[in-house]
Amino acid sequence: MNVSQSSLIDNSLDNPLAKTLRNDICQGAKSLSLDLSETQADLLTRYVLLLDKWNKAYNLTAIRNPGEMVFRHIIDSLSIVPHISGDTILDVGSGPGLPGVVLAIIYPGKKFTTLDSNGKKTRFMLQAKLDLQLDNLEVANARVESFKVEEPFDAITSRAFSSLVNMVDGTKHLLSPSGVYLAMKGLYPEEELKELMDRHEIELVGCEPLNVPGTEGDRHLVILRNRH
Repeated sequence: MNVSQSSLIDNSLDNPLAKTLRNDICQGAKSLSLDLSETQADLLTRYVLLLDKWNKAYNLTAIRNPGEMVFRHIIDSLSIVPHISGDTILDVGSGPGLPGVVLAIIYPGKKFTTLDSNGKKTRFMLQAKLDLQLDNLEVANARVESFKVEEPFDAITSRAFSSLVNMVDGTKHLLSPSGVYLAMKGLYPEEELKELMDRHEIELVGCEPLNVPGTEGDRHLVILRNRH
């Protein structure tokens, strides 16, 4: 990032709300044992401010308070950072970019594609890509079943996207044979896993509890792969 771009970011964050959000993001990340760079902290803060601005007009998320967005959306998305693998990642049902846009900020060397069928949400993600200069992010407006790619992805992430069976049914043509599914869930999805194992050649790699500061309720990351 050159000097002029960096100064633009700094100027846009020079207000009390932005400083509070940035501090909460850094502290939340630190509680997850993540040390954000200055640029990452700035970009995540600008993303929250942009989401808050668009949300007033387009109802992109039920969370109205930007301070609450930090923990419910940003820190929640950051909780799966240690589990991201591979060079190409697809985020399905991405909504306004969660966790896809957040992960693209954290991993500038990896290529992310965010997919959602809602035009308002994909337009917002395109604006975020432009404003935050995320060259490693592609945004697709399509239903997952009809989405086609030349090369399958190394990993597919999802957050609050349908059931595990529906996720696998809709995306199996998009995952490389050695790829992994990373599905963010609330309570341990015992019934969903049982149904999935009964119907698909899928194996459970692990179901990791996620400790997300500033949020209530259980959080889990379900890691799946094709059975070989």
